[in-house]
Amino acid sequence: MKGILLALAFLLELALLAAAGWWGFTLDAGWPVRLLAGLGAPLLIAVVWGLFCSPRATVTLPAPAKLAAQAACFLTGAVLLALAGRPVPAVLLVALWAVDKTLLRLAGDPV
Repeated sequence: MKGILLALAFLLELALLAAAGWWGFTLDAGWPVRLLAGLGAPLLIAVVWGLFCSPRATVTLPAPAKLAAQAACFLTGAVLLALAGRPVPAVLLVALWAVDKTLLRLAGDPV
């Protein structure tokens, strides 16, 4: 069961990056701005995730701070997705992450 939850967590992280890219590429702006936002937003989230949230994070945070950083990333992705005109998938992204994270904690995963 834990393996399935970890796989779902990974898929949700990919969905988070896709949501940020979707927002950037659907901006009502010229193509250079859309290109910069569509590539830059997911890159920024990926850097933050790699520094603070991943299992092999560069910066080791206490469990509550790591959870807060993960929540901030997913909430940011949800806000961007909602701004792109997709509020229902935005809510689903955060809700699925929260349920998955809760089930992982119950299965013994630290954060």
